[in-house]
Amino acid sequence: MQVLFIDDEPLIRHASAQTLELAGLEVAAFDRAEAALGLLGRDFAGVLVSDVRMPGMDGLQLLARAAALDPELPVVLVTGHGDVAMAVQAMRDGAYDFIEKPFSSEQLVEVVRRALDKRRLVLENRQLRRELERRDGIQALLLGRSEAIEQVRRTIANVADTGADVLVLGETGSGKELVARCLHQCSGRAARPFVALNCGALPESLFESEIFGHEAGAFSGATKRRIGKVEHADGGTLFLDELESMPLALQVKLLRVLQERTIERLGGNASVPVDCRVVAATKDDLRQLADRQKFRADLYYRLNVVSIVLPPLRERREDIPLLFEHFVLQAALRYNRPAPLLEAGRLRELMAQPWPGNVRELRNVADRFVLGLLEPAAGQTPLNLPALLERFEKSLIVDALDRAGGQVSAASEALGLPRKTLYDKVKKYGLSGGE
Repeated sequence: MQVLFIDDEPLIRHASAQTLELAGLEVAAFDRAEAALGLLGRDFAGVLVSDVRMPGMDGLQLLARAAALDPELPVVLVTGHGDVAMAVQAMRDGAYDFIEKPFSSEQLVEVVRRALDKRRLVLENRQLRRELERRDGIQALLLGRSEAIEQVRRTIANVADTGADVLVLGETGSGKELVARCLHQCSGRAARPFVALNCGALPESLFESEIFGHEAGAFSGATKRRIGKVEHADGGTLFLDELESMPLALQVKLLRVLQERTIERLGGNASVPVDCRVVAATKDDLRQLADRQKFRADLYYRLNVVSIVLPPLRERREDIPLLFEHFVLQAALRYNRPAPLLEAGRLRELMAQPWPGNVRELRNVADRFVLGLLEPAAGQTPLNLPALLERFEKSLIVDALDRAGGQVSAASEALGLPRKTLYDKVKKYGLSGGE
């Protein structure tokens, strides 16, 4: 990251460049704005610090030219005592911050470091978005950079077109249905139905009819034939979520479907052939449930030919930035809101959380982030115009009091303020001053 420092006064230019270099920053100093402008571009890795009053192109004109190239490029303006109104207008026009002359070395370094941090975040977010745009196939559906998620993608690519039934294991919210959809989309069955059924959401009395369908007259209220989920998925994929919730009596019938690829509708006698791939998902250890007689062991072994273990989010934290940026972009489109910048403090918080709700919880946080419902991240103080004006006002009062030897009466006259008003401001900012 580089700092372009522009000032036509040689002493200020050299001293400021030396200050920034001693702070470990890379600096290029110029005496004219035109020379620095040629180095700028859409993804310039750095920031601008420019004096306002210069011959030729001044700082405000440079700000406008820089904003035309990249509205998110931080530009810090260096102003004089009489430029308060101009500084306010510059902030409205997109300046990142301003520094009043004379400024201390510490103030210059602190403002420039903040500007560089913001620029770094902007460029990192852009890179994430480019990466999202470049992805296709399985990578576009199942996002992540971790080795664990890479292994999941490799397994999907290897078995997607085989038609083999698959058991997906993972915690609640980890993306098991997404894995099932990837298997479907990357197979020759993609043009046929993808039918999802949550086994834990159906009353047992409706379960058999929902899965296998029924004939007219099969029970009270069954006035016409109904096609069940298995038959509807013919040629495509049947996704059974929360498989551990399926009643034991129906597990026997599901086992028969898997073995014979036929069904019998409730109330019927005819065997109906079906050609569907079954992807089952569970958050529990089915082997342990089978050992405790709470799940059929034969069904477990029939499904456990191909298993995909989806890791929880806490075990693939390196995927969080990419996932969060993806969810932020989706939420921004859905709510017709701008996509806010993911700042360092927020990212640190996201990376540190345990995420018991996994990817689903992260997506909900991204929605709240876009809607402005999250508290400011730890260590992040949003910069706004009133706060900047207060800081500027305080610096002017401190300077006037210093020049007046701490005497409020003399400082109020120099500032053109009533003495009572200045006393109130001295109290507000916690300053000291006498008569």
